Amino acid sequence: MSAPQSTNILVVDDDPDIRLLLRDCFALEGYTVIEAANGEEMRAHLKTMPINLITLDLALAGEDGLTLAREVRSQCDVPIIMVTGKGDMVDRVVGLEVGADDYITKPFHLREVLARVRSVLRRYKPTGTGEQTAAPQTPQTHIKYSFASWTLDLTSRQLTDEVGAERNLTTAEFNLLELFITRPHHTLSRDAIMEQLKGHDWSPLDRSIDTLVGRLRKKIENGQSSPKLIKTIRGVGYMFTAEVREV
Repeated sequence: MSAPQSTNILVVDDDPDIRLLLRDCFALEGYTVIEAANGEEMRAHLKTMPINLITLDLALAGEDGLTLAREVRSQCDVPIIMVTGKGDMVDRVVGLEVGADDYITKPFHLREVLARVRSVLRRYKPTGTGEQTAAPQTPQTHIKYSFASWTLDLTSRQLTDEVGAERNLTTAEFNLLELFITRPHHTLSRDAIMEQLKGHDWSPLDRSIDTLVGRLRKKIENGQSSPKLIKTIRGVGYMFTAEVREV
């Protein structure tokens, strides 16, 4: 199924051959493709037009992709798919830590690239300000759960605090929180978490699960030095210890 013409993908890569390959691939699917060879061009495009998704090469010359990913994530929640080398495991993990939604590895298969792009885009819709919010799954009854001082809306995919202010979550962070919410007080091994998250929007790795849990803790633990909502079960995995109720 072709993409809406309003879907803009920003391809950030200093290799013109890679940009051409991705541009042709995305354009055939109906996406509007914007190219950037470096951070300066990326920033210019982000300022002048709405961007629905960024593919970002981590091995850029000059400003590296991790620095740019961190900068983008500090300003908005536009989805980021990292493009990494085959052996760049550390960069992949760090990229996920700074807020990327998924990654693809060079050399890549275009069918896999398109599948990951579609998967990430399904979770998001543009707000008109360059930022992204999670797309509602249905327009009818909202399924909501409360825990601690938070309310999680599974239908609109929003997390709000006690005064209704939204806390932005990446796709992977939301999927992990939804997993915990629906299995409170159960010990979940890393293998079980990986199995549940696999195929959603990224391919999790053992270490990236720990990284993802760390990111989620920072957003829901309200600065607690000792985690109280997501407990580490040494040698096994994690347990969501908050009292959860449907609202």
